[in-house]
Amino acid sequence: MSLLHMVAASPFTHRALEACLARWSDGDALLLMEDAVAAALDGAVTPLPGNGPVFVLLPDLVARGLAARPLRHGATPVDYGGFVDLAARYDGSVSWF
Repeated sequence: MSLLHMVAASPFTHRALEACLARWSDGDALLLMEDAVAAALDGAVTPLPGNGPVFVLLPDLVARGLAARPLRHGATPVDYGGFVDLAARYDGSVSWF
């Protein structure tokens, strides 16, 4: 069963991303949203999954003034429509706050 892991908490003040990655399985995907979008910025030292797609909610990058900053290799920005497409593509989802 493939899961879409949606992480919202800042990787610098919470352990949600770490907990998510501890439960990661092949075929899963990661969507960074709200304050977690900081983990997708180029130069961020927070770990990301090495074997699955990473998406970043673009409106949350814009809201935090980070849209002009380069993203880490492999991180793909998505809009709200892309968010809906991701939710439909995977067998289930888990929210990490």
